[in-house]
Formats: sequence, structure tokens, C-alpha cells
Amino acid sequence: MKKTTVLLVVLLLSVSGLLIAQGKQEAPAASQAKVLRVAMECGYAPYNWTQTTNANGAVPIANSKDFAYGYDVMMAKLIAERLGYALEIVKLDWDSLVPAVQSGTVDCVIAGQSITSERKQMVDFTSPYYYASIVCLTNGDSKYASATGITDLAGGSATSQLGTIWYDTCLPQIPNAKILPAQESAPAMLVALNSKRVDFICTDMPTAKAAIIAYPSMKILDFAGSKDDFQVSEEEINIGISVSKKNPELTKAINSLLDTLTVDDFNSMMESAISVQPLSN
Repeated sequence: MKKTTVLLVVLLLSVSGLLIAQGKQEAPAASQAKVLRVAMECGYAPYNWTQTTNANGAVPIANSKDFAYGYDVMMAKLIAERLGYALEIVKLDWDSLVPAVQSGTVDCVIAGQSITSERKQMVDFTSPYYYASIVCLTNGDSKYASATGITDLAGGSATSQLGTIWYDTCLPQIPNAKILPAQESAPAMLVALNSKRVDFICTDMPTAKAAIIAYPSMKILDFAGSKDDFQVSEEEINIGISVSKKNPELTKAINSLLDTLTVDDFNSMMESAISVQPLSN
């Protein structure tokens, strides 16, 4: 009997030791889950913006009490979920986005970036996750409100966001345009227009649609389909996700997901983002 008791005690201790050991081995697994660090401005509605709650599925911004949401966050959440990552949103200013990818501070940028040749020299891009047409915005009472082409904007004062094709490529195509210094952000260029410091600004259609919700007196000037439209290449209106050239595996994985989505899917997600942006409520 004593031998049996001793054997049982030994057996129980062995099992307990095994379970404890397994617990110690499994505990780090949760903390070591893969994290996808995604950078964006968190201030470029409807692509991305900052809000104070997690309403509509907003994601916490790293090292902040605020949350991020918008089309880019919706896309980031989808990518992270499908690829098995935990998602971390990193808020950076526009000029810091590409350097952050290059340095490895973040894994990718999802921030409404055009896939330009200049950027492709520094980072890799996925296939497009949105296709954005170029438009102008003006105030409804402006003499340019009836413009039907860029020629009708001749001589007007204008600005746009720093480091974008809107400012670098499109505005110079307007005859004799008085191009003022570029603005640091999309909200800043909208303020410049609303305060009538400029006659019009150049942007893309999603940004313009979001803007007229916040500023109902503004008017979208869409010259698409006319012979007097901005001349831009496909790469300049294709919006992509930038990834480090040292991480082709991530680019490939994201492309595999994007291949399952259609233009209608992109447009539907964008309309959803526009409908819940803070200033549309």
C-alpha cells in the first residue's frame, strides 16, 4: 500500500510539473503574436483620421489615448485579420511615412499614397488598394465655380498638400496659376480654401467628397472625361501600400489579399468611411 501511495504521489508531482512547464512555455506565445505596424497621418479624411473613441471599429493609436479610423484603417484591419497579425496603428506626419518604412520603424504605410516612380525608388508598393481621380474644390460663390476645365481656372490662386501629385504635377498645368506654398496636411489646405486665401485647391475625389460634408458651401470641379482635364499617368492616380524593399514576403502576402477584392469593394469601403467620418455626423 505504501509503495502504491508513493507511486501515486510521484506520478501527481510529475504531471503537475509537466503542466507547469507547459504553462511557462505557452505563456510567451500570446505576447509574441505577430504585430503589423501600419503608419498613417491619422488626419486625412476619409482615408484616415483621429477620434476619441473606438466607435465604428476604430483602432487605438500607438502611444496615444486616441483612436484611428477611416478607409485606410478599414483596409489595415482586413489585412491584419486575413494574414494573422495583431494590428498597431502608428501616427506620423506625411513626410515621415516613407522614411519610417525604410528604417523598419513600421512594416508598411497605408495612407492614400500614389504609386509614383520617385517613391518606388525608395520603397516597394503593393498593387492598388484604391483608384482616385483628380478634382478641384472651390467655394460655391467663387467666379471659378462654373469652370468646366482647367483652362477656366487660369490666373487663379491655388494650393494643395505638400508632397502630393496634386501640388507637384497638377497645379502647374493650370495656365498662369498663382501657386501658393504647399500646405502641411489635407485639413490645412481645406482651411486655406474656406478662409478664401486661395481660389481653389487640387485634391482627389474621396477627399473632396469628405470635404463638402464638412464645408457644404464648397463645390467639386470634376473635369474627368473632358479634353481639358489634368494629365496624369495611371501610377499617379493608383493608391498603394508601401512596404520595405527588404520585406518582399509582406508585399506578396498583401497582394494576395488585394487580388481577392474588386473596384466595387474598394468603392463600397470608401463610401462607408465617408459616411462615418466625424464631420459627417
